Amino acid sequence: MSNTIFSGRTWREYVYHWAALFLGSFGLAYVLLVPSLAAGLLVTVVGLFLVGGLVLGARGWGAAWRGLADGLLDEHVAAPPAFVRPRGFWRSLGAMLFDSTGWRALLFMLVAFPLSIVTFVVSTVFLAIGLGGVTYWMWWRWLPEQTMDDGTVHRGFSIANGDWYWFADRPSRVALVALGGVVFLAIWPLINHGLASLARMLSRGLLGPTSGAVRVAQLRASRAAAVEDADARLRRIERDLHDGTQARLVAVAMQLGEAQDILATGGDPTLAADLVDVAHTSTKEALTELREIARGIHPPALDDGLAVALETFAARVPLPVTVQVDPALESDGGISPAVRSIAYFTAAELLTNAAKHAGATRAVLTVERPDADSLHLRVHDDGRGGAVVVHGGQDGLRTGLAGLTERIATVDGDFTLTSPAGGPTVVDVTLPTSTRP
Repeated sequence: MSNTIFSGRTWREYVYHWAALFLGSFGLAYVLLVPSLAAGLLVTVVGLFLVGGLVLGARGWGAAWRGLADGLLDEHVAAPPAFVRPRGFWRSLGAMLFDSTGWRALLFMLVAFPLSIVTFVVSTVFLAIGLGGVTYWMWWRWLPEQTMDDGTVHRGFSIANGDWYWFADRPSRVALVALGGVVFLAIWPLINHGLASLARMLSRGLLGPTSGAVRVAQLRASRAAAVEDADARLRRIERDLHDGTQARLVAVAMQLGEAQDILATGGDPTLAADLVDVAHTSTKEALTELREIARGIHPPALDDGLAVALETFAARVPLPVTVQVDPALESDGGISPAVRSIAYFTAAELLTNAAKHAGATRAVLTVERPDADSLHLRVHDDGRGGAVVVHGGQDGLRTGLAGLTERIATVDGDFTLTSPAGGPTVVDVTLPTSTRP
C-alpha cells in the first residue's frame, strides 16, 4: 500500500496520533495511580487486593490500545491469555499483583504518552507546514505589514538574520513557498508512517502475548481437554456396559432361570435346551462386546510392542495398508506407555478415516524414531482429500481429527495435516518419547 497524502492509511495513521495523545493522557494518569495507591495501601491486605485489581485493570487498557491499533494502524495484535485466578488466598493475591500482562500494559502506557506527544507534534508540524505552503498564495496578503529599517514595507512570510531579511511577497517567492509546501506534503506521509510504525512496534512488543504465556495457556487448555476427554470416555464406557453388555447378561440370566424352571417342573427339555442355546450365544456376544470395550481402553497388542500393535490393526483395516516401522521401534525402548497408546490410537483413527471417509484405495503408515527423544508417525492415503479439523463432539467427547490434535497436544506433540481437494491426504505427527519434562 502506497504512502501518499491521498491514501486512506495515511489519514488513519494520523488519526491514530490524535487518538493516542488523547487516550495516552488518561492512561498515564492510571499508571501513576498504581504506585500512588500502593505506597499508602501496602500495609493492609485489602489494599494489596486493590492494587492487584488495578494491575489486572490494565489488561482492559491493553485491550483498548490493541483495538485502536487494529482499527487505525491495521496492526492486529493477538490478545494475551485470559487471567486465571488460582486457588488459595495468597496464591490468588500473588497472581494479581505479579500479573505480567497487566504490568506490560502499564509499561506500554508509560511509554505511549511521551511517544504520542512526539509523534503527534512532528507529524502535525510537517502537515501544517505543507498545507500552509501550498495555500500561501491565498492568504499571505492579509498578513500584517512590517516596516523595515530602510523604510520599505513588506508583508507575508519572512526570514531574517540581523540586517538581512527575505520576504515572500513577490510572485516568484510565493511560488517558491508553494513548492516548499508541496515538498513537505510529499514527505509528510512517509514521516507519518514511520512514526506510526513506532506505535506498531510498541504494541507488538508490550500488548501481545509472550511465548511463555502462550505456552502456559496451551498446557492449561490441553490439560483441561485431556480431563474432559477422559471423563467423556469413562461415561461412554459406562453407557456401553450399562446399555449393551449388562442388558445382554441380564437377558442371559433370565433365559437360564427360565430353563431351570422348566427342568425343575418337568417341562419340555427341548424348550429348555433352546433357551440354554440362546443364552450361550448371548454370552459369546457379550464377551465380544467386552473385548471391544477393553480394546478401546488399552489394545492388548500393545503389550507386545507398538510395531506389533500397528501391524495387527493395519491387518484389520478394510483397505491395503503398507506398514513401514523403524527397526529401532521393535523393542519400544525409552517410549513411555502413554506415548505408545497415543501413537496407536492416532494411527488407528487416521487409517479408519482413510477407509471410511476418504474413499482411499490404499494407505501407507510410516513410523520412525528420528532421535532418542521423538517419535514420528505419518499416514499417507490416496483418497479424495479435503480433510479439515472440526472441533466439537457429542457428549463432550473429542472425536475425529479434533480429538487427535487435542490428545497429541497433551504430551506437547505436533500435528500437521495436508489434504488438498482431490488428495492425497498426508498427516504427520511428532510425539515426544516421554511425557516427563
